[in-house]
Amino acid sequence: MKAIDRRGIDMKRLRENIPLLLMFIPVILFYLIFKYAPMAGLIIAFKDYNFFDGVFHSPWVGFENFQKLFNNENSLKIIRNTLLLSSLNIFVGFPFPILLAILLNEVRKMWFKKIVQTLVYLPYFYSWVIVGGIVFSIFGIEGSWLSHWMTLFNFEPFPFLYNIKSWVTIFVGAGIWKDMGFNAIIYMAAMTTIDPSLYESASMDGANKWKQIIHITIPGIAPTIILLFILSMGRVMEVGFDPIYVLQNAAVNDVSDVISTYIYRVGLQGAQFSLTTAMGMFESVVALILLLSVNWIARRFQKGLF
Repeated sequence: MKAIDRRGIDMKRLRENIPLLLMFIPVILFYLIFKYAPMAGLIIAFKDYNFFDGVFHSPWVGFENFQKLFNNENSLKIIRNTLLLSSLNIFVGFPFPILLAILLNEVRKMWFKKIVQTLVYLPYFYSWVIVGGIVFSIFGIEGSWLSHWMTLFNFEPFPFLYNIKSWVTIFVGAGIWKDMGFNAIIYMAAMTTIDPSLYESASMDGANKWKQIIHITIPGIAPTIILLFILSMGRVMEVGFDPIYVLQNAAVNDVSDVISTYIYRVGLQGAQFSLTTAMGMFESVVALILLLSVNWIARRFQKGLF
């Protein structure tokens, strides 16, 4: 008989897994110290924070900081820009890794598949400084590759990075190019769990490659697609500081000024910590609501994350 205590814990199994539990301690400490403990700082959003009184002794102001945010047209524009750019990143960029993974899965020449997979995965390791340099070398108005060829063909160089519509397109495209390879690997790993006999049976029944993809491959990786989509919705209010800071300029500030740059400019440079903490808290609450909503919808189809 197994040694089981009153709480129903298998003590023998617990002792066998002690090394694994000890290895998990640094992960727990990381989240406790760097993720959960800083949440106490959210109290700043409800105070008129100053360095002399500190976090816990600064005077309470209630929801005054939130009122300032939502009564300020600039704050509403920043929230709008964040939702716009983040939504474009999610809904425009989300299908590309799936498409890439399906295409690579259909390649039969392994040497070609490995080369392509390496080339599309490599940008994931580039910092946004490098990606920004590549973007400027291609789309810059002076000395760039594109302006050079436009001049050769007697076209006037177009200010791609100084026009709002073209800047948004380049921004979204750069993000897709950078992250597409990494996400494609996740989908390709999911495809390895699909039973090969399903493809053989479909081929014998006369199904072409397109029908096999529609009726076997996509349903086979549907749980992974839903999982990644739910996680991406949790970042719908998080555009990221690095890509915006590297690619933005004064000409496109009306669309490139987002929550992360607002917190940097007003909070760190302007020392308005209470106001930017309120903005950050609003961002987190909205992201949590969207995450729970999407997961609730997925659970209706037995595909929820939790």
